[in-house]
Amino acid sequence: MSLRVGVLTGGGDAPGLNAAICGLGRRLVAAGAELIGFEDGWRGLMQDRTRSLQHENFQHLLVYGGTLIGSSGDNPYRHPATDVPKVLATVRRHRLDALVAIGGEGTLGAADRLFRDHALPIVGVPKTIDNDLEATDFTFGFFSAVEVATRAMDDLRSTAESHARVMVVECMGRHAGWITAYAGVAAGAEGILVPERPAHLEELCGRLEHLRQSGAKSAIVAVAEGARVWEDGVCLSSSERDEFGEYRTGGMAELVARRIRERIQWDARHLVLGHLQRAGRPTAFDRIFALRLGARAARLVLEGRFGYMAAMRAGEIVEVPLQTAVAARKLISDKFLDRYESFFLPIGGP
Repeated sequence: MSLRVGVLTGGGDAPGLNAAICGLGRRLVAAGAELIGFEDGWRGLMQDRTRSLQHENFQHLLVYGGTLIGSSGDNPYRHPATDVPKVLATVRRHRLDALVAIGGEGTLGAADRLFRDHALPIVGVPKTIDNDLEATDFTFGFFSAVEVATRAMDDLRSTAESHARVMVVECMGRHAGWITAYAGVAAGAEGILVPERPAHLEELCGRLEHLRQSGAKSAIVAVAEGARVWEDGVCLSSSERDEFGEYRTGGMAELVARRIRERIQWDARHLVLGHLQRAGRPTAFDRIFALRLGARAARLVLEGRFGYMAAMRAGEIVEVPLQTAVAARKLISDKFLDRYESFFLPIGGP
């Protein structure tokens, strides 16, 4: 009797999801397994919505962005008393021998709990443009997002030069500023603001004014949506929390641009890249990277080794326990900030 394997893609979409499904599907189908896609992440397990992937043209699929089985932020542990039993019932109904969860901290956190609490045969694949999973060097989708942000800053430089402006570019990153940091350094930004290093607006405006007095006609400031920005001893970042207990983010680039205009009278405009960072075709690196992770997940399923996540360590694809993968969020290290210290502001905050 052939293996029956389910797969879901949860959380925010990321370039490379289809490539990961390709790597998983090609190897499983070649081994005679049956692959079933659950639509819209954990919601598909809770509502029993499926799509057969048995005859999918996986090789053709890997070049496209998005995910052919959909995604959502639903999580069975948000309402565990009602939703966890629904997930378990769906797994039994489809006689699944394994489930592959492709996602970030939330998706894989639920996978880990289902494995530990209910011995569900689960394997994880790390996906998040935020690159904030501690157990892997990188996550697929990250470098595609960095490429979008870098090109945007490069293109904005020309119009900033033409009109002698500061362009403040907001990148995704609620807790971790990896996209902002990598893109800002790659684009030669004059200032980079990330959640890991609180910054003073006084310092930023002083740096920009010095550049202008030195003859600079333009400047690029890269700002993470979750950056912690201070002015005159007051934190300007939102203290409100959303329904999940997280600080509300967004609007930081607009605020910083307005303060630059007010403090040093240098025309400043803002741009929020938003979901453009998740959109479009994945880079060649992310396609191959996701393909390799999906193939390793298939190998774990075929070997009957559950409770693990495929990961990259020192350039090699390995597996790590799911519990380790979701134990801590990977933030930008002081070593990274020090290495590129001229791009970042000195340590601020109270």
